[in-house]
Amino acid sequence: MSAQPSPGVPLLTRFNLAALYLAGGGLVLMTGIVGWQVFCRYVLNDSPSWTEPGAVMLMSWFIFLGAAVGVRENNHLGFDVLLYVVPPGAKKWLRMISDVAILVFGAGMVWFGAGLVKLTWNTTLPALGLSGAWDYFPIVGGGVLICLFALERIVLRLGGAPVDETIDDVPAEVAVELGSVADVRRDAADLARKG
Repeated sequence: MSAQPSPGVPLLTRFNLAALYLAGGGLVLMTGIVGWQVFCRYVLNDSPSWTEPGAVMLMSWFIFLGAAVGVRENNHLGFDVLLYVVPPGAKKWLRMISDVAILVFGAGMVWFGAGLVKLTWNTTLPALGLSGAWDYFPIVGGGVLICLFALERIVLRLGGAPVDETIDDVPAEVAVELGSVADVRRDAADLARKG
């Protein structure tokens, strides 16, 4: 699941896993709802009114939960191009800047998302019969997780934990796809023997 052994907080590892499964479950459920809507519209000629807003709300949840998982597993936007040309000592600081920016962005999601929740609390989504605030809870929930996961990476890095060791030798996307640097090295040795 992760490109590196997780030196992180076990509780946050559980949050990460729960967010991953909830996001995946939301994607599957949304796909089922959209399929049901298409069936009802074209076969039964009677489309339920709740399917579209329900699917959009689920999509919001799995997008923001998935983004938080991406932060925890180091699959987010960063200074990847610069990492190829800077010395090893500078890589740590570029990643630190990236994590601080992610933390600030997550805090903004929580702050402004909470404002939207408060603003829409007394409205009702007619097709679902829920408070309009439910449209904005995913922003707050995803923002809280993003803040926790970014803060965890910052604290671990400052404490000297090997947060970035496995992705220093190869591009992060390669390490993530193959699971570890050892796999990359073994594959490269196999290619060299065949070539």
